[in-house]
Amino acid sequence: MESARPAAPGRSGRSAGPPKPRALFSLRFDFRNPAFAGTTTADRYQAALDMATWADRLGCARIVLSEHHCSPDGYLPSPLTMVAAMAARTRDVQFSIAALLAPFYDPLRLAEDMVVLDHLSRGRVELVVGAGYVREEFAMFDVPLNQRGRRVVEVVETLKAAFTGQPFEFRGRTVQITPGPYRPGGPRLVLGGASEAAARRAARIADGFTPALPEVWEYYRDEVQRLGRRDPGPASPLIARNNLTTALATDPDEGWARMGPYFLHENNAYGRWQEQNDAPSPYETVRDVDVLREAGRYRVLTPQEYIAELGAAPFPFASLHPLCGGMPIDLAWSSLRLFEREVLPAFE
Repeated sequence: MESARPAAPGRSGRSAGPPKPRALFSLRFDFRNPAFAGTTTADRYQAALDMATWADRLGCARIVLSEHHCSPDGYLPSPLTMVAAMAARTRDVQFSIAALLAPFYDPLRLAEDMVVLDHLSRGRVELVVGAGYVREEFAMFDVPLNQRGRRVVEVVETLKAAFTGQPFEFRGRTVQITPGPYRPGGPRLVLGGASEAAARRAARIADGFTPALPEVWEYYRDEVQRLGRRDPGPASPLIARNNLTTALATDPDEGWARMGPYFLHENNAYGRWQEQNDAPSPYETVRDVDVLREAGRYRVLTPQEYIAELGAAPFPFASLHPLCGGMPIDLAWSSLRLFEREVLPAFE
C-alpha cells in the first residue's frame, strides 16, 4: 500500500488516514577532496566520523563507503579502515562497503580483516565485491584486466570458506582463519557491477547483487531462476533512486550556486573514468553546472519539496551524499541539519 502523503506545508495537525511510515535514510561517502575545495583530508575524515555519529543517533539505516585508487582528488582507497573507525563511533547503523575492488586484495588477508571488522562492529558490515574497471588502478597493482572475473570468484569463494571458521583448501594448501566471525556465516557477501557477466556471476556465487544500472538486474533475476532458486522479483525502485544525489537548502538557486561546482566535479570525474575505460555508467561529462542541473541527476530541494517526494514514494527512503565532490564541511552540515530539523519530523 502506498504510504500516506505528509500534510501540506503550512497546515497544522495530522492528516486523516493511516499513519505515515517512519522515514529511513542512508549516508554515502567516497571522500573526493579536490584542491579547489580547500579542505584537508584529515578534516574531511573527521567530519565524516562526526556525521556517522550524528546519523547513528537519528536511526540511520546504512552508511555506504566506496573505494578507488590513485585518484587525483584523494578518493578513499581504504574503506575497511574507515568503516572500522566509524563502527567504533556508532552502535546500531549498518555499513556497506560498495564496492570493495576484489582484484587488488590478497584473499586471506582480506578474510582476516573482515573477520576483525565483523567483531569490531558486532556484525554490522556488509561487503559488496566489485571487479573494478579503471585501467590506472590495475596498472598500479600490476593486475591484468583480463583477470578481473577470476579474482572476484576467488575472493568470494575464499571469504565464504573462511567465514565458516573451519579449515579449507586455498591454492593447494589447508588454511584456517582465526578467530571465526562474530555472526554465524560471517558478513553478507554481495556482488556489484554494471554488466551481464557480473549479474550472472552474482547469482552463482554471492548472497545478492547490487547493480550500478537498474536494467542489469534482469540478468541477475534470470540467472537465479535458471539455477532453480526463487524469483527475486523486479528491481527495487531504490536502485534508480540511488543514482540521484539530493541536497537540501532553503533557497535552491542559492544552494546550486554554492554546491554546483562540487556536483560538477564528481559527475565529470566519474564521467571521465567511464569515457577512458569504456565502462557502463550513469555518469556523462557535461560542460557546466547549468547543464548538470538541467539533467536532473543532482538536485537541490527545499525540505518541503523533499517531504512531498518522499511521501509520494511507496516507502520513504532518503539517500544522502553530504560531502559529495569535495563539498565544504559547513555546507554539508547545513543540508544535513535541514534534513534533521524539517524532513525527519514530518514522518514521525
